[in-house]
Amino acid sequence: MDAVKLYEGGVYLVDGETVVPANEVDAIKGMTGEEVNADSARKGTIAYRIMQDHNTSGDEANLKIKFDALTSHDITYVGIVQTAKASGLTKFPIPYVLTCCHNSLCAVGGTINEDDHLFGLSAAKHYGGIYVPPHIAVIHQYMREMMAGGGKMILGSDSHTRYGALGTMAIGEGGGELVKQLLGQTYDVATPEVIAIYLEGEPAPFVGPQDIALAIIGAVYECGYVKNKVMEFVGPGVASMTTDYRNGVDVMTTETTCLSSIWRTDADTQKYLADHGRGDEFRQLDPEKVAYYDGCVRVDLSKIRPMIALPFHPSNVFTIDELNGNLDEILASVEAHADEIAGRAGSLDLRGKVDAAGLHVQQGTIAGCAGGNYTNVIEAANALRGKSCGDGAFNLSVYPSSQPVFADLVKKGAIFDLMQAGAIIRTAFCGPCFGAGDTPANNTLSIRHTTRNFPNREGSKPGQGQMAAVALMDARSIAATAANGGVLTSAETLDCWGNVPEHEFDASSYDHRVFQGFSEAKEEEPLCYGPNIKDWPEMEALGENALLQVCSKILDPVTTTDELIPSGETSSYRSNPLGLAEFALSRRDPAYVGRAKDTAVLEAERKEGNVPAAIADVYEAARTVVPEVDASNTEIGSMVYAIKPGDGSAREQAASCQRVLGGLANICEQYATKRYRSNVINWGMLPFQSDDEPAFEPGDWIFVPGVREAIATGKSEFVGHIIRDGKVAGTMALYTAPLTDDERQIILDGCLINYNRHN
Repeated sequence: MDAVKLYEGGVYLVDGETVVPANEVDAIKGMTGEEVNADSARKGTIAYRIMQDHNTSGDEANLKIKFDALTSHDITYVGIVQTAKASGLTKFPIPYVLTCCHNSLCAVGGTINEDDHLFGLSAAKHYGGIYVPPHIAVIHQYMREMMAGGGKMILGSDSHTRYGALGTMAIGEGGGELVKQLLGQTYDVATPEVIAIYLEGEPAPFVGPQDIALAIIGAVYECGYVKNKVMEFVGPGVASMTTDYRNGVDVMTTETTCLSSIWRTDADTQKYLADHGRGDEFRQLDPEKVAYYDGCVRVDLSKIRPMIALPFHPSNVFTIDELNGNLDEILASVEAHADEIAGRAGSLDLRGKVDAAGLHVQQGTIAGCAGGNYTNVIEAANALRGKSCGDGAFNLSVYPSSQPVFADLVKKGAIFDLMQAGAIIRTAFCGPCFGAGDTPANNTLSIRHTTRNFPNREGSKPGQGQMAAVALMDARSIAATAANGGVLTSAETLDCWGNVPEHEFDASSYDHRVFQGFSEAKEEEPLCYGPNIKDWPEMEALGENALLQVCSKILDPVTTTDELIPSGETSSYRSNPLGLAEFALSRRDPAYVGRAKDTAVLEAERKEGNVPAAIADVYEAARTVVPEVDASNTEIGSMVYAIKPGDGSAREQAASCQRVLGGLANICEQYATKRYRSNVINWGMLPFQSDDEPAFEPGDWIFVPGVREAIATGKSEFVGHIIRDGKVAGTMALYTAPLTDDERQIILDGCLINYNRHN
């Protein structure tokens, strides 16, 4: 499929319509009569103007951003509030929305989930926040409906914080970055490159937003074309989609590893905001007459066909027709990957689900911030009206993304049509996206209009012999599959699309249930603690030298945050730092926690002033490098090595769990995302990188001399001395990518909490 083209090098966009490669810049003078250059024209992007409007540094190249609003859900807000409280928080300085869309079912751990929810409500009262109770809305739909607007910037503790289609640049980060905003600090980042996502043509009626998103992800993910950059959606094709439809494309930009997104706005954007009672939030956003972009993804919407992202990543994309035309070969590759993940042969049998009718799917789900939007559910209802999902293994669940969306779907009759066909309708809930709801059976295939399909993210437990798989598809093709009894079917086979009545938004459910407390902090309202909600343990400042024990070595091309700390039922324990840490790397390296704890015991002994007898020979080896090494100046900590860690979720617990177990560093070739590296830093760990082969194994040690002074003085290159069997066995060149002064101090102090206590 040639629908997506990547340009080599930068481009100019003239009048929002014409793409001119940077090496043809002279042509622009003939079009405009003016000389242009990249340095001045890059200021013509929408993203540049919004970022500079929020930049407090006075330096265009190095941003210090203050956001307009914050948002978190119920597996992140407790830790964020606890961290901010320990750092001196007195009230929320900007609107902070606390939603309860992840642990909504309260089905694990007794009272702990609802305890977290009551804590959230009490925090909104005490500090002056906005609290959205369980089942009322998923986090990002509430923010679209009630908070996003033209020219704004919003920071969320969820990686899918994306509201670009409404004119808001939104970023998903770990909790530490939200804490900084709550304390009046800034989000510090070098001004990112901006990539034009040039849309032309219009999508076919049977093509949905997920199809467009998957086509883009498939083109850009592996080559890193937009990694840590801003995706700016421009071109005439934007107008071919409604804003609700654009939202469905936009939320999936996270899976490209971009930093943020922004879209040109138009009359439909204005109508969306006005229909939601916020017409005054609209701003017309367009690139300047000539704008320079650091790259361009050109998308011909008319050429996109229904897509499927096969296990185990949203970038593993095919057209549905391509898959159905080559089932044996393509499914064999997925099965082989499943066996690699499970560590055993025969873990997943997809080819056995193929017969003369096609590939039989066992489950379908339309849910969350990507799938549960009004337009998607209406189209699914259109496809299933008068049809049947069948009485076999296949089942379909539909989760409208908010109560206002749900209520209008009821009014329109769409819910009736879905229920009559056998679909199960549920309330707003993010569970199917991260393994806390609709976990499929072992050895089955689920097709989902949700955001991710990482290994075991759907909830299966490979350590217990389980393996299930998720493929991502658009709601339209999922509904077509349901109408065909669970046989994988492209939406292109049906002729029922495009009959979408106007959405009638009614905020009554929000008016009656959402607590609106911004700017009305009441210090007399106590915080409500359940027994599982624990304070962060004390973290120590960085030692003069670092002695790192290798506690995990992961050689997969990419390590996701789901592997660093599993999602699903473990999410219920995220208010208890040490309790949650018991699950760290449990699906990927079950021995890690035990190793890290053993290392922490050695550090506790060192802090008593003694060189631990068990590793006296390691200290002796270190003294051959630095003779002054002793217990007082050489900190012991655990270390995780991975080639490319941190793809996926913004969850800070992927780093904090390592830290509370005594983690002192990560070493990698590159970090998959900025947000994971930020989490490593905010939790006081050394964010090392290396181009050397990892010539060590778990149990070995890496001695990094003079690390504290090096960090303090701005050095970025280090030498790691590999110690094995009491002898230095080799060296490893380590480095850190650029660190801000604040980030250096956070590492020196041992974590963000300590930094805020000292500054």
